[in-house]
Amino acid sequence: MGIPRKAVLGILVDNLRKRKSVLPLSKKVATNWAKGLDLPRGGETIIYTGQMYQLIPAISSMAAKMAVFENSWITKFMGIGRIMNKVINLSFFMARRDKKMQAQFDQTLRSIALLLKASGLEFGYLFEEELYSGALVFDQGVDKVLKDHAERVQALLAEHGVKKIITVDPHTTQMLRDVYPKVLEDFDVEVKSYLEVLAERKPKVFNKLEGKVVIHDSCVYARYEDIVEQPRKLLAETGLELLEPELTGRSTHCCGGPIETLFPAQAHRLASSRVKQLGAVGDKSVAMCPICLVNLQGARGEDGPECRDIADILAESFLEAEPTPPHEE
Repeated sequence: MGIPRKAVLGILVDNLRKRKSVLPLSKKVATNWAKGLDLPRGGETIIYTGQMYQLIPAISSMAAKMAVFENSWITKFMGIGRIMNKVINLSFFMARRDKKMQAQFDQTLRSIALLLKASGLEFGYLFEEELYSGALVFDQGVDKVLKDHAERVQALLAEHGVKKIITVDPHTTQMLRDVYPKVLEDFDVEVKSYLEVLAERKPKVFNKLEGKVVIHDSCVYARYEDIVEQPRKLLAETGLELLEPELTGRSTHCCGGPIETLFPAQAHRLASSRVKQLGAVGDKSVAMCPICLVNLQGARGEDGPECRDIADILAESFLEAEPTPPHEE
């Protein structure tokens, strides 16, 4: 029977058009990671999360439900669900986030911001005004909705006088650096990944790490953004020995995303295959994309390699003190 992809994609597209995100987040969820970091609002240089790390717990929850529904009679009614979603945000019920996972990803964002600060970079943040990049609708080829949303983002950046953007994930990097200039006129904002910035600024090592780690390259970073050597350079500085799996660098193997909400079984098969490749080389691996991370963690099972975000590993070496969780108000 399968997932009615047109209906599910329609709900996500309608959300982006009407609610400015494929899975709308509350202001608290979107910005909680930045509490206590004293980031100024806006400025010429900003960190731009694109809400990707914040969205992954909700997307993961939705993908799990889609896996259950994949061959269920319930899928017959998803077309009606899309009609209802135009009035009531049904994704609130379909994508109830895992709070433990949310805390993990908030901590990763804090690690990224603190690493940038430790490198001497001054930057701001748009807080609750920041918008999702539109990556999912780009991947699915919904061009008109993407262009309209990109214009929103462009207007927001212009309003705050933003000239330089530091991104935190591969998909937002690709959208702002490669896609937006093609669909918008006069989009001239400079965009770099935080991994590129850190590799250029050469942060000081405070703690040398020991051990070995298998590196999993993001398809988007490696194949489209030429971000291959920078993460390796940074990890090598920590003292860790880097191990390369079968299919690495620009020939990296897909983690199974970002198709998990539309093709959950296929996504899991791809992730499981990659986990086996990583596990054949070592018992600890590193990812540099939240989608990769959650898919590889989900396919790990009992014997698969532990997978961590590269930012959290770098934070252990390049920061004097371990990042603290966000303050609670």
